[in-house]
Amino acid sequence: MSRSLDDLHPEMRPLVDKFLAACAKAKIDLLVTCTWRSPKEQARLYAQGRTAPGKVVTNAKPGQSMHNHTRNGKPASLAVDVVPLRAGKPVWAASDPVWQQVGKLGEKAGLEWAGRWTRFREFPHFQHPQARELRLNP
Repeated sequence: MSRSLDDLHPEMRPLVDKFLAACAKAKIDLLVTCTWRSPKEQARLYAQGRTAPGKVVTNAKPGQSMHNHTRNGKPASLAVDVVPLRAGKPVWAASDPVWQQVGKLGEKAGLEWAGRWTRFREFPHFQHPQARELRLNP
C-alpha cells in the first residue's frame, strides 16, 4: 500500500494538492493513509469482515477499487484515503464535526467524497469525479 502522492493519476494529483492545501489553510492536520494499493492488498481488505476477522471496510474486489488503477503499468490511483489528526491522533469517528469540514474542503477542491455516498459511506475516501471514465480511457 502506498501513501505517496506520486502514485496518483496525473489528473488526480492537482485536485489532491488543492485539497491538502485547503485543509492546511483551515488548520486541519490531515494524514494521507492510502493512495495506490495492489490487487493483492485489495483482496486482503475485501476479505476483511467476510472470510477474515474484522469489520467490512470495502465493497470493492481486486481491480474494482479506484485505488488499484494503473497507467502504462505504473500506479495511477484515482483515489486517496485520509484521516484528520487532532493532537497527533487520528480522528476516525464519523460523528466528529471535523469530517464535515474535511469532506466540504475535498469537494470544493473538485473531489468526490465517499462520505456522501448512500450505499457504502466511506468518510476517509475521496476520488476523482470522473474516475470511472478515466479507468476506461487511461
